Amino acid sequence: MQKTAYQRELYKDELKFDERGLIPAVVTDAYSKKVLTLAYMNRESLEISIKEGKTCFFSRSRQKLWRKGETSGNFQHIVSITADCDNDALTVEVIKDGPACHTGADSCFFNVVYKSADLDSFSVDGLYDLLDNRRQNPQEGSYTSYLFDKGLDKILKKVGEESTEVIIAGKAQDRAETVYEIADLAYHMLVLMVQAGISVEDVRRELAGRHVINKKVKQEKMASDKM
Repeated sequence: MQKTAYQRELYKDELKFDERGLIPAVVTDAYSKKVLTLAYMNRESLEISIKEGKTCFFSRSRQKLWRKGETSGNFQHIVSITADCDNDALTVEVIKDGPACHTGADSCFFNVVYKSADLDSFSVDGLYDLLDNRRQNPQEGSYTSYLFDKGLDKILKKVGEESTEVIIAGKAQDRAETVYEIADLAYHMLVLMVQAGISVEDVRRELAGRHVINKKVKQEKMASDKM
């Protein structure tokens, strides 16, 4: 990937640690992009993180290093570490083995302080959770609850119907209609996933695994071509 004028490799000695020798590290999920936790690193924990490829932090309360997952098994495998424009804060993108929070929650950030009544954020994960809630707590008049009530055969029938609608719209080269039908298909696919107990994370991991395999195969092919 070609770097922009503002993208470059940053040497670790350019980072700015505070008077305590610490730098904040915002840990995010490489798949969902969700913020998982805010922790701190010193130079030693940063070096360990880079060397081992798993997050290691400095505990301000215990005044010692701690490797995420060393007791819980919920390791965080580092994809990348990026500094901000002032080089005094980090984002650490990870693939996690389990919950990030000691409470067992997926993320440490779950206490809502403010939420706009007019603006709302959409995510596939949020929609999946909503559908799962409809499955567990059926609501009268809810189309989603109706699908779960009718069961797998009805859900599969709708997936098939919506797939056909996508093909028809795509063949007609009608962009707006194709987008509309893809959204319908995506919704019904999520309903199927909830019914089958397949999470969005399961699909992300499958796609990520294919990407890694394809990248490795491509690299091996390039190497063999040079021989």
